[in-house]
Amino acid sequence: MSDQEISLAAGRHYLAIPGPSVMPDRVLNAMHVAAPNIYTGPLLDMMDGLVADLKAVARTKHHVAIYVSNGHGGWEASLVNTVAPGEKVLVLVNGMFGQGWANHAMGLGLDVEIMDFGKRAAWDFDKISARLSVDQGQIKAILCAHVDTSTSYKNDLQRLREVMDGVGHDALLLADCIASMGCDRFEMDAWGVDVAISSSQKGLMTPPGLGLVWFNDKAAERQKSLKQVSPYWNWVPRANPEGFYQYFNGTAPTHHLLGLREALTMLVHEEGMENAWARHETLARAVWAACGVWGQGGPVEMQVPDAVDRGHAVTGVSIGAPSGTTLRDWLSENMGVTLGIGLGIVPPNDPEWHGHFRIGHMGHVNAHMVLGTLGAIDTGLKALGIPHGDGALTAASRICAGQA
Repeated sequence: MSDQEISLAAGRHYLAIPGPSVMPDRVLNAMHVAAPNIYTGPLLDMMDGLVADLKAVARTKHHVAIYVSNGHGGWEASLVNTVAPGEKVLVLVNGMFGQGWANHAMGLGLDVEIMDFGKRAAWDFDKISARLSVDQGQIKAILCAHVDTSTSYKNDLQRLREVMDGVGHDALLLADCIASMGCDRFEMDAWGVDVAISSSQKGLMTPPGLGLVWFNDKAAERQKSLKQVSPYWNWVPRANPEGFYQYFNGTAPTHHLLGLREALTMLVHEEGMENAWARHETLARAVWAACGVWGQGGPVEMQVPDAVDRGHAVTGVSIGAPSGTTLRDWLSENMGVTLGIGLGIVPPNDPEWHGHFRIGHMGHVNAHMVLGTLGAIDTGLKALGIPHGDGALTAASRICAGQA
């Protein structure tokens, strides 16, 4: 035998982070073509169907605008089309990305009020109701994350709308669905969400580069009252283009569109949204079952205590410093699996930063991918001598087998 040490990481590396998610070969192959004609032909012809399918994903009959951007661009687009500088917005925060959206609003000159519920708690609807009850129309929009990718908290948008309606508040409801779109059930029209934001690289299984903003007629009317809207972020020509170039305020992101077209075919037409949501829920429950067993004999603890508050696309885990970083590094080097960092739980210069990681289970993911990731983590816990309960894989496999 060779003296060279063998590596069990040889083979295709698996990126189990909460975005960019695994991209299907079909999506990558659809993009692997010469530059298409942007003046006439198949690229232009497919746009009506692509827009219709984006609306189907968000469960809306209203409008969608596509931007060459990431999700942060979607944040900015949503704000410049709905709120004027100096106007007040209320931001509900239980994670890094809720705070990030608030920071964007501040940068645009908005009057930002933050209700921060911490990183280990769901929203307090009594506090929200009390605040809105005494507002006299100053709050023009409420910004919130459906699922905050940093903490993995899933927030109840439907109940939030009920609270708003219950106190008669007319603010627009803006939801960051970047982590959840295509993974967690989202019913834009039925839940009364006025603006929803997402991007291409998570549940929509396409490379990073497209920002997506869905908006209803109420939000469209609000935009008409603004004295000025950024020409690039203006959603009117993008949602109602007179020519193909107006979809994107310039040259189209041609290959991203080709990839997204294939991804939507897989998601909307072949699997169907109900089945996609059910798949993500089952795989998330498998991850939670494994984490629960590990935690019975060691320091493993899910970031979100109550399962009803957990998103189905990502699971945040605390394990104690420095075991989070040690485990992530070991898995990457020895098992060919990369986990997500514990983003936004504590500052990177805090030693406790090394005590967290996240497991991404979003988009193009199936049972063997999730069970393989859990098996790798279980192996890492053993190899590194990190205390943990036994039987995690059995618990996860029972979920996938429909036995629990």
